[in-house]
Amino acid sequence: MPGHPWPLYDLRLRTPRLELRLPTDDDLLALARLAREGIVEEGETPFLVAWHELPSPAFERQFLLHCWRTRASWRPTSWQLGLVVLADGRPIGIQDVHADDFSIRRVVESGSWLGRAYQRQGFGTEMRAAILWLAFEGLGAQVAESGYMEGNTASARVSQKLGYVLNGDHTRAVGGKPLVEHKLVVTCETWRRDLVPVTVEGLEPCLKLFGVGELGPEEWATF
Repeated sequence: MPGHPWPLYDLRLRTPRLELRLPTDDDLLALARLAREGIVEEGETPFLVAWHELPSPAFERQFLLHCWRTRASWRPTSWQLGLVVLADGRPIGIQDVHADDFSIRRVVESGSWLGRAYQRQGFGTEMRAAILWLAFEGLGAQVAESGYMEGNTASARVSQKLGYVLNGDHTRAVGGKPLVEHKLVVTCETWRRDLVPVTVEGLEPCLKLFGVGELGPEEWATF
């Protein structure tokens, strides 16, 4: 039988404790509730935009619009894959990987968040390992970039465990104040592929959507 017309819905990344896949609208509502319960301690600034601090219902509406907009703006030359992270079937966070001109540059970037109740349990390492496997082994990336805001030691530890090294700093304007973002990089030769076992299902039909191969006119239309 033919697969889903948007084959990314059949893509599955699995680690020993987690499953990552495209979120349904029910998943997005569950994630919005999870984020509303808290992602960081008061006073911490892990994001360039403080979306998690919006009041309800503006928070939930902007959260949904962002996720829908990301899905609708997909292009093989510019894509952002936001995956729900599931532990025992329950949404616990989001792992994102995105790229521009991937077919030429072979570079991806990532970002993520976890509900506060699921932090400091090793889930962050597993979910990042999953998208590194997708990028390097599945898509043929050469470089993966990431970053963390000054003081976000948990994100820094995850990156270090997986082989990232510092690649410069940027001073950002966040909430009207300067804040340093530490940039990180890891390559297909230096990432710790042995740290977390990862399995992937349903990748082959998705490859052209990531820019790995060319889509024919019967596969992709631009209006």
